[in-house]
This record gives sequence, C-alpha cells and structure tokens, in this order.
Amino acid sequence: MTVSRRLFMAAAVTTAVAASSTTLAPAAATRPGGAAPPFRIPVGPGDSPERLVAKASQVRPTARQIAWQKLEQTAFLHFGVNTFTGLEWGTGDEDPDLFRPSGLDTDQWARALRDGGFRLAVLTVKHHDGFVLYPSRYTKHSVASSSWRGGKGDVLRSFADSLRRYGIKVGVYISPADENQYLDGVYANGSKRAPRIIPTLLPDDDRAAERPRSFTLDATDYGAHMLNQLYEVLTEYGPVDEVWFDGAQGRIPPDKVETYDWDSWYTLIRALAPDATMAVRGPDVRWVGNEGGLAREDEWSVVPVKDSGNGSIDYALRYDAPDQGSREALAEARSVAQYLQWWPAECDVSIRPGWFYHEDQQPKSVEELTDIWFRSVGRNSVLLLNIPPDRRGLLPDADVARLREFRERIRKELPKDLARGVRTRHDRAAGTVTVDLGRARGVDRIRLAEDIRSGQQLENAVVEVRDGDGWRTVTEVRTVGASRVVTLAEPVTARWWRLRVTRSRRTVRIAEFGLYRSEV
Repeated sequence: MTVSRRLFMAAAVTTAVAASSTTLAPAAATRPGGAAPPFRIPVGPGDSPERLVAKASQVRPTARQIAWQKLEQTAFLHFGVNTFTGLEWGTGDEDPDLFRPSGLDTDQWARALRDGGFRLAVLTVKHHDGFVLYPSRYTKHSVASSSWRGGKGDVLRSFADSLRRYGIKVGVYISPADENQYLDGVYANGSKRAPRIIPTLLPDDDRAAERPRSFTLDATDYGAHMLNQLYEVLTEYGPVDEVWFDGAQGRIPPDKVETYDWDSWYTLIRALAPDATMAVRGPDVRWVGNEGGLAREDEWSVVPVKDSGNGSIDYALRYDAPDQGSREALAEARSVAQYLQWWPAECDVSIRPGWFYHEDQQPKSVEELTDIWFRSVGRNSVLLLNIPPDRRGLLPDADVARLREFRERIRKELPKDLARGVRTRHDRAAGTVTVDLGRARGVDRIRLAEDIRSGQQLENAVVEVRDGDGWRTVTEVRTVGASRVVTLAEPVTARWWRLRVTRSRRTVRIAEFGLYRSEV
C-alpha cells in the first residue's frame, strides 16, 4: 500500500421476493455432510448469465468474514524507519539507529483508537524497506540493531499488549516486498521453490529445546524468510486477528522478480492463527481499488475472481472497474472468471496526505472523514483509516483530537434509531417490511442491512412513506449487503415507512431497517 497497491440490528426480519433468475434450493446453515456453505464456487465460460447469477446467490461468507464485516471501522498505523527519514518507501540500506522514538507510548495509541471508535488496528511490522519493528532472528535490519532502548526495544510487543488492554483486536502488516533482503541477495535471487522446514532453527536458537511445532512448506529463499517471520509473529505475540498483505514488488531491475509463495504463507497463517482475517492480498478481504477510502456506489461482496499464481486469487475484471458484482459484471467476466467468491471490500485511506508521519502535513477535516465513512461503511465495506505515529512514537495531538471529533460526528449523524422497538409488519409474499413509528417523525438517514449469513441477494429496493391512502417513494437502492446508509437531502416526515424489495437473486433476509434524524 502506501505508494500503490499494485498488483446489527433493530429487529431481525425476513422478506421474500420472487427472484428474477434461476431459482435454487434455499441454502441451509450447512450443506450435506455438515460442510459449510461455499464462499467460493467454480464458474466457467459455459455458464449462462442466468446460471452465474444463480451461483452467485449460493455464495456465503465464512464466520471469519462475517466477524470482520462487523468491525466496520479499523485503523492502520504506519510506523518505522520511514518515520525518521521522511520517505514513503525506504531503500533498505538505512542505518537502523535512525529509529529512535523519544517517547513511544502505545497505550496512548490504544486510548486514541478506542475513543475514535476503532475495534481493530494493523501495525506495519515490516514495510517495503524491510526494517522490522520487533527483534527478529532472521534479519539485522530491525529494532534490535538500534540504540533505542539499548537494542531491547520491541514495538510489536508493546503494540499488541496495549491494544488488548484497551479491548482492540490486533492486526499485523508484513510487507511482501523487502528492499533490505534484496540488498542481502535473498529477495528475487532466482531461487526455486523447494520444501522448507519452518521454523528454520538457527545456531543457538532459543527455541531449540522447546521443539516447536514445525511445518514443511514449499518456498523460495525469500518465501522461507517470510514464513519464518510470520512464524515468529504468530507464535510469540498472542492471538493475531488480521494479517494484512499488499502485492507490492520491490523497486528492483525489471529482469528480476520475486514470485510470492502465497499458498504456503496462507497455509501457515491458517494453522497458527485460524481465526485471523487475511487481507488485502488474501482470500478473506479485497482491496477496494483506490486509496481514497471510497467504495463503489453499489459494492458487491460476491465478485468474479481468477487464479493469479501460487494459490492467490485476483479480480477477474479490472481492479478499478466501477462495477464488480452486478448481473452485467458477472456476464462481462464470464470468459476469464474461474470462481465467484465472497470477497468483501476494504477501503483504505490515510488521515494525512502521506501514510507515514510528515511534520508539514495536517489531518483531514471532520467533514472529509465523515464523507469517507458514508462512502465506505455506508456502502457495504469496512473503513481502514491510517493514523501515523510521529517521531516521538505518539499519535499527533491534532490527529487524536480529530478522531474524537470524527466519532462524535458519526454519532450525531445516526443518533437514535427511531424504528427500534416500534411495531413492524412483514409481508413475505410482497417482499416488504413496514414500520409504524407511532406518530409522524422526521427522518433524514436510513440504515439498511441484509443478514449476510444468507448471502448478498438484494438487487433493488425502494423506501416509501404512506401519504394518505397511498405510498410515495422516498429513495431507492440497488445493493445493501452488510451495511447501506442513505442520506436524504431534506428530512421526510411520516408515521408509516416501508422497505420494498423489487428485485433479488434469492430470498432477501433483512437484518436492519433503521430510521434516523441527524443532529448535525
């Protein structure tokens, strides 16, 4: 990331509407034999457009993906040697002693994130320069080679302990690109994949007497280096809830390339951290396609994908295509797609212009952050907001204040669900949910959610209010998924409100139909 990616509930209700595509048997909680419903289904050019839609209706998220989607708002912390050089992408030959934060306080980070409403945070344990924020056995380009804390410092340890102390989940970003390992002749050295024993115990390895759990996995020289560092992080720092990858290559000569051992990396992560989400170059979560924090107007979680090598998958359509999952998009991808997959979008953006701290930069305004929230969380995606620590090792005061203001602004945007606890009527045959607010109330924010355990099925719906003896359309949506937040230009005052599904792939299960009057 950082330069380019390269590469709930008011009341659970169920509505049904006749699907306009091939009808398949309703999905059960488990499939025959007790297997979980598929999060990935094979497709091919022989599938008709109707069959593709039918298959898409069968795709379901994993429990891991459902838990991740509920986070809604997560944080990124870019911190490392770049913080002290002023670079966004380091060179790999920096003097580790440049890394000397004068007052590192990860409790301050955790408090600011908690107060800002964040429920998970990802630390740049290693960025593209290869400098590592914990004392790894497999490189000297780390905090252990700095005079900071006498070479005994460990940012990852402090980070993980602080986050757990404040009830925040722990994520790690370990860059596949590594400029330092390229300079050391390991990255992109042309080595072949071969079976490697992980962890690779070194002379006088402090783990030798423990006989640690080991794995034999195919990898290049550098792939094994990554596996060994993943092993350290996932076995020595407590439970890790997310492992974040991008697909960046090192800034190396064009005739050089490192083909990443995704399959082996994924296997190790699943074995050591089975509940951890793997994003963005991972099977659980995808990059939305920009670094502005903005989802598409209609963001589908079921998208066509293709194999991209060594067990990795990638977009079948262009990563920045404006439509990734509609009927038209599925048909367009038919000739190249190999699977339909539950692959929800993460929207990454930095609170400042850069991903690392730069003294001459300032945080985004509350208005900018609020707009990003509505166009990410409000569009069936999860927001990943980067807040970079400064050279002291603290989140800047201006950023901390902005996070508090941002959380308060969102609270004012959606202060109280007027539909919570009121009388609701469900007409499954008509595919409607009708809410009686008891009296006419002004509404200017509407929050919708499908129960994604049954997939993402809604393709079109209208929100209506009753005027006299008839119903009048207030707004229309084409997708919902896990979260859709609609803002009305002006408040609409009515007692009776109705959500009416007009098109779907299969039975739509509505988890939320929330009505709000903002206090902004």
